[in-house]
Amino acid sequence: MNLELLDKTVRRVPDFPKPGILFYDITGVLVNPDAFKFVLDKMYDLYKDSHFDAVAGVESRGFIFAAPFAERMGIPLILIRKKGKLPGETYQCSYALEYGTATIEVHKSDIKKGQKILVIDDLIATGGTLAATKNLVEQGGGQVTDFFGVIGLPALNYEKVLSPCKVTTLINYDGE
Repeated sequence: MNLELLDKTVRRVPDFPKPGILFYDITGVLVNPDAFKFVLDKMYDLYKDSHFDAVAGVESRGFIFAAPFAERMGIPLILIRKKGKLPGETYQCSYALEYGTATIEVHKSDIKKGQKILVIDDLIATGGTLAATKNLVEQGGGQVTDFFGVIGLPALNYEKVLSPCKVTTLINYDGE
């Protein structure tokens, strides 16, 4: 498996979830065990020598990649959820999406002061969700230094929004 073959597993869906949006669907990666293993292996290779205290997975597709990665690295998994999905005390952050607004939360008890946390999502578009995730981590006294996405849309300038943190993606698309 290589990036070219991985690219073939990513489905492009025009006008979803609304007209004018080109949606990059990672479910093709998930139904192809070789592609999914390739992503997890690449993530491990990228971060095996890093010293993260935890990984934060962003709801919902970020969980799919963050959970096995956290297990492989032997570090805790922190869930970043949509508002109203967590039963305990939470930190909250509202933000703008490219097609709406949202609020995300994290359990206060999951973030430890001084933790260095890697944030994982399936796709990085405008960077709004990840910037809000960074805000949640900082509310709890943690630190985000790196973001990882399987797919990146650099034309939407996410690196500017997420600076000075390092942003790593496996595949980048410019809307084709």
